[in-house]
Amino acid sequence: MAAGQLEKLSVYSRESDPLAQQLAIELGLPLVTDMPDSGLVLAYDDLGLHIFPANGRSGPVRVDYTAGKSRHRRLYGGGKGQQIAKAIGVQGAIRPRVLDVTAGLGEDAFVLASLGCQVQLVERQPIVRALLADGLSRLQADKDLAQLGRRLQLLPGNAEQVMQCWVAEPLPQVVYLDPMFPHTGKSAQVKKEMALFRTLVGADLDADLLLAPALALATHRVVVKRPRLAPVLAAQEPTYKLTGKANRFDIYVKASFNANSQSF
Repeated sequence: MAAGQLEKLSVYSRESDPLAQQLAIELGLPLVTDMPDSGLVLAYDDLGLHIFPANGRSGPVRVDYTAGKSRHRRLYGGGKGQQIAKAIGVQGAIRPRVLDVTAGLGEDAFVLASLGCQVQLVERQPIVRALLADGLSRLQADKDLAQLGRRLQLLPGNAEQVMQCWVAEPLPQVVYLDPMFPHTGKSAQVKKEMALFRTLVGADLDADLLLAPALALATHRVVVKRPRLAPVLAAQEPTYKLTGKANRFDIYVKASFNANSQSF
């Protein structure tokens, strides 16, 4: 996020809630008890942490895996037949261990976890990471979805740092990259909530730098999600591609999965 946008962001709590106070300290943001007239506002409500523009031009952005679009996709999204499942290598009893280093709001990671994959997430943007952490916390506290929630682990750090300094065993079988692509304005207007998310994250202009460490770390494959007509990362052609109407998955294969490749 640009410095000017950070200056216009605040944490709101009408009654100086301890959670809001802690968040403001962690993010280095002002804590306000009166609703601002402009800028972006982080606040807690009964559904958890959310961010919204003070002028009300778009709705709030929050991470909620227990309802709405996430619930619908978990129940009716197509299971193992989804392109992301095929790209990652979900097949039969195989559920790869995945490291998602550009997690965003964690929507794809949640889908993979709902299919049985163990997924570790990395998100470098601190505001988005706070939203993600809040959503994961509520998922793991949900009595019906806690087991699914335990398949998701948020790691500290940024993508390059995590991949280059990885020492834990076992290694991730798949590294998943979904960098934010620059918005050209030529496509249909994005939803207002997505526009707000883009304001927070911006374009991942260093996305090309992620491919080499991802290939060095993953034991079986690297999967890159791209807009359908976007160039490949780092001008390096993948082993094969899965192309849909709006997006495609570029798959860089290092090793084949077999019955001993499952994550559990």
